[in-house]
Amino acid sequence: MTTPHRPAPAQVRAWQVLRNPKAWYFPAGIVALLALLLSLLYLGGVADPSGDLHRLPIGLVNADRGTTVAGRQENLGAQLVAGISNAPDPKEQVSWRLLDRAGAQDGLTSGKLDGVLEVPDGFTAAVAALGSTSARPPARPTVNVLTNPGVGSLASSLASSITQAAARQASLQLGGSLTAAAASSPHGGAPSNATRLLLADPITVSVQVGHPIGSHSGLGLTAFYYTLLLVLSGFLGANIISNGVDVGLGYADSELGPWHTRRPVVPINRTQTLLAKWGMSVVLAAVTSSLVMVGGIVIIGIDASHLPLLWVFSFCASAAVGLGVQAINAAFGGIGQLVSMFVFVAVALPSSGATIPLQALPSFYRWLATFEPMRQLSDGTRAILYFDARADAGLVRAWIAIAVAVVLALAFGLAITRYYDRKGLHRMVPKIA
Repeated sequence: MTTPHRPAPAQVRAWQVLRNPKAWYFPAGIVALLALLLSLLYLGGVADPSGDLHRLPIGLVNADRGTTVAGRQENLGAQLVAGISNAPDPKEQVSWRLLDRAGAQDGLTSGKLDGVLEVPDGFTAAVAALGSTSARPPARPTVNVLTNPGVGSLASSLASSITQAAARQASLQLGGSLTAAAASSPHGGAPSNATRLLLADPITVSVQVGHPIGSHSGLGLTAFYYTLLLVLSGFLGANIISNGVDVGLGYADSELGPWHTRRPVVPINRTQTLLAKWGMSVVLAAVTSSLVMVGGIVIIGIDASHLPLLWVFSFCASAAVGLGVQAINAAFGGIGQLVSMFVFVAVALPSSGATIPLQALPSFYRWLATFEPMRQLSDGTRAILYFDARADAGLVRAWIAIAVAVVLALAFGLAITRYYDRKGLHRMVPKIA
């Protein structure tokens, strides 16, 4: 019996696919939504840092002990500090912290203060000397602005600008009082032009680094990029592992250029598959964390200390991200990579507070930062690299965030895969020809 000849089906042309509206619905909808969401997320967080500024932490220190002026004890430093802290701030852009020198230095070295404005000892005496009749010109009274580059270049710059502006305003107010006093003084003639200029704006602002960091610290940005490497290593590594395991178990095809491979299907349920992927993610997190340290510290030469602690923290952070990505992929299947990208990268980056401080972000991003992982991991890395691994510099909060993330990933991943297995929602087994 002769088998009837069946003509080969006609080949579909590309223009036929493009003319079919159904071929456009899903990719066009997803791409358009992504473009809109990402533009809102990223541009919305950087559009107006100064306008969004809310309670930037800056220290105020009065180290002036005052002196006797015209028979009365005066402390102009206390008056200047009080005037700055009580100045109208309807938008609450600054959170002034009244501290002593030790407290301010502690705030700088723990990253809790973005800057400090200090009135030094002898300030009142220096102001009083401006009205003296000495032939030698008196030294101008000085206030110190202390920066903190470890909190990031923009945060430190914003704090420096605010403190210098506050000192300038205080100088003009003090200058008005001194000019009026000099004009009404019965002990001499009218002051010279040079004296009037000096009295009108008497204070000199000295900008100094309050808590220095290394010259190879990227102006306070190496901590952010180091954290980004850890997150990307965990995220990309987990997705590569997920695809590789699925190919190895026969649940996905492998294509490399024109070469196509389909392996025999291994009978394994969703829970056991997830456990295998988790195990590989944890092991490879040790490898990627080590290579990030080798590349960044050994080859590039960024400033870093507490290297054993940095490695342990890096490994745990990258492993936690990997566990979370695997759990999300197991729950959402084909769109799991997209979901995990939003959770660990797309939403995490603008709310990390590493490039733009949280205080300069809109309230929505400050809310995201309470639970988004990159904010917590960035604080931990920053504490190790810049703040002597102090617990109160954000390191404890970072460890807590890692522990919570691991517990949530394990609980969510096991719960969802066991549910799928109990319901008989097994993975589709490719038909063998």
